[in-house]
Amino acid sequence: MLELARHSSQATVTDVADSHETDASVRSALSSFTTLRLGGPARAVVRCTQTPDLVRTVRDLDARDEPVLLIGGGSNLVIADDGFDGVAVVVATSGIEYGTAPDCGAPRPYVTAEAGTDWDTLVAETVAAGFGGLECLSGIPGAAGTTPVQNVGAYGVEVADVLRSVQLLDRATGSVDWVEPSALDLAYRTSNLKGRDSHVVLAVSFWLNADGVSAPIAYRELARALDVSEGGRTDAATVRDHVLALRAGKGMVLDAADHDTWSAGSFFTNPIVSESDLAAILDRITARVGDVAIPRYPADAGVKLSAGWLIERAGFTKGFPNDDAPVRLSTKHTLALTNRGAATTADLVALAGRVRDGVRDAFGVELHPEPVFVNCQLPR
Repeated sequence: MLELARHSSQATVTDVADSHETDASVRSALSSFTTLRLGGPARAVVRCTQTPDLVRTVRDLDARDEPVLLIGGGSNLVIADDGFDGVAVVVATSGIEYGTAPDCGAPRPYVTAEAGTDWDTLVAETVAAGFGGLECLSGIPGAAGTTPVQNVGAYGVEVADVLRSVQLLDRATGSVDWVEPSALDLAYRTSNLKGRDSHVVLAVSFWLNADGVSAPIAYRELARALDVSEGGRTDAATVRDHVLALRAGKGMVLDAADHDTWSAGSFFTNPIVSESDLAAILDRITARVGDVAIPRYPADAGVKLSAGWLIERAGFTKGFPNDDAPVRLSTKHTLALTNRGAATTADLVALAGRVRDGVRDAFGVELHPEPVFVNCQLPR
C-alpha cells in the first residue's frame, strides 16, 4: 500500500522532552489546541508537520518514558484545568492522495490522507474533485486521523461505512503497518483505538464513489431538506451544501465569533437501551412529558434514543442554565455544552454531570460522554 510519509526534517523540539523545567517559557497552555478552548498547560508541546518526525518523536518520547498526549484537531478533547504533566504532541501532518483499488472485484476510487489533515478540507476536496461518499460528514471539526478512533458519524453515515484502511504506529513495537477496518472493532462512536494510547494513527484511507453521487440518504431531516426519498442518492455537492447548512443552524460548524461553536460537538452519545428496559423507560417519559412521539431507532444492542431530545425533556433547555453562566448548553442545540468565553474545565464538567444526572433521574437513562477526558472526569 501507498506510504505517504515521504519527507523528513530534523526534529526541532525533542530536546525539550529531556527537560523537566516548569517555568512559563516551557509550559504551554493546551486550550489553544481544543475547540472548547479549555485546558491547562503541558510541560512542552511538540508540533509535527511531517509523518517521519511524528513517528520519530513518539518513539523517542516513549524510549524516555515521557508521558505523551496526542492531539489531532482537538475537537473531541476535554483537558483538565491542571493540564497534562508531560509532552503534548500535536499531529499537524497533511497530505491528500487519490488512487484506485479493487473493491468486491471491481475497481473503485479511494482517497488517502495523512492524520493531521483537516477533516472538512478533505471532504471538500473530494467533492470538488467529482467524488461522492464523504459528503454527509461535511462540517465535522477535527483531523482525519481521529475519525476512525471515534467512528465519527453524522446524517446517517459513519466512518465505518467508508473506511478502507488505517496506517498505525504500534508504540509497543515501534512498527508501522496498515490495518483493515475489521481490526478496529468499529461500533457506534467508538473503536478499539478510543481511550487507549497503544497506537498512533498516521494516515487514513477512504472509499469514494466515482460518479460524484452521494451515499444513500439515510437521515430523515436531510432527505426532507434535499426533497429526496430516504435511501435515495443525489449530487454529492448538493448534499454537502445542505449538510453544512443544517449543521450551521445547530451551531455545529466552527465559527470563532459564535460561542455556540466553542464546544466538543455532541457531548453525549445517543443512549442505546435494551428491549427489556425500553417499556419502563417509555412509561417514565410519557408520565413526565405526556403522550408524545418519542424518537427511537433500531440499534444492534437494542433501541437508540435521542440524547438531545431526552436532555431537553428533562428540563435542560437551550442556553441552560442562564445567560451569565460560563458554560451553557448551546442556544441552538441541547446536545452541545459550550464555553461562553471565560469558562474552566471544572465548569464544563460540573454542568455535564448535572445534565447526565438529571436525565437519569427523570427517565432512568444513563448518558455517556463522547469526548476523551484528559486528567479529569465527570463527577460520580
